[in-house]
Amino acid sequence: MTAFVFRRGRVSLRVERRTAVLVAVLGVVLAGLALLGLCYGAAWASPARVFAALGGAGGGPGVVIREWRLPRVAAGLVFGAALGLAGAIFQNVTRNPLGSPDVIGLDSGAYTGALVAMTVLSGSPTQLTFASVVGGLVTAAAVYLLSMGGSRSGLRLIVIGIAINAMLTALNSWIVLRADLEVAIAAVGWSAGSLNGIGWSDVAVPFGVLAVLFAVLLTRAPALHQSALGTELAVTTGVRHESLRLQLIVLGVGCTATVTAVAGPIAFVALAAPQIGRRLARAPGIPLLPAALTGAALLAGADLVAQMLLAPVSLPVGVISTAIGGCYLIWLLTKEVRRK
Repeated sequence: MTAFVFRRGRVSLRVERRTAVLVAVLGVVLAGLALLGLCYGAAWASPARVFAALGGAGGGPGVVIREWRLPRVAAGLVFGAALGLAGAIFQNVTRNPLGSPDVIGLDSGAYTGALVAMTVLSGSPTQLTFASVVGGLVTAAAVYLLSMGGSRSGLRLIVIGIAINAMLTALNSWIVLRADLEVAIAAVGWSAGSLNGIGWSDVAVPFGVLAVLFAVLLTRAPALHQSALGTELAVTTGVRHESLRLQLIVLGVGCTATVTAVAGPIAFVALAAPQIGRRLARAPGIPLLPAALTGAALLAGADLVAQMLLAPVSLPVGVISTAIGGCYLIWLLTKEVRRK
């Protein structure tokens, strides 16, 4: 397959031609979704008004675009990319299309941590973020340790994750039932996964955390792709497989928990985005960049549908992503059954 090779000093980057074209197309799609998200609202804003508002003009309508719509659009793109990367990480680690944070219980674990912060502590944004990350890490550690008796890549890890997910779901329900009424209502609404009401103050710290996680993941991407070709081949090329797996799990949990802390558990984006990106790129493994861009497009598109479907009432984006993801999961399971 034709590829583009970029060299600068000792650093070289090889990009398959089809992947480069796919990235360009997805970039255009994301730009279109972002523009539509900035135009759509209680009052439609023309693209000219949007560009003027982004430049600092526009008065009151400009403030609405910059302070209300822009944070929501940015959150949809960045959080979608984070979920897509998290899904790609776990599907590469498990080598199974069902290896996703929401399937193996990491979303539920992050939600448990957030519930503890909301019911026991004051539930500040910092506490929610920290508690979500801790909950996700504890869940990932439990899944990892319980799967140590056999192969940690494949069906065993996923089945254990599904079991832990079920137990955490029951625990979360019990916590909500035992909480005060106001806290319970807030927790249930938050658990649907929503970008409603997100402002710059809500996303400033999460964006910084995700930027660090993205940068670290970029340094581990070559080893990840080598590992995807096979454990034996990766080891012969100098990849420390177990160390790499632990690092990737921490990065994937960090991405998932950071999004969950702000927007709640948004289901199925991490499951569907990597597989859609892989099929579009026709790659042998789960490529990270197509997964990230596809995740951004899925979440941004789902959020637009959530705003438009019952307008002027804005649905939680998790409702739309769950409906889309449920259909995708049925299709994926049907295809796997027919293949076997």
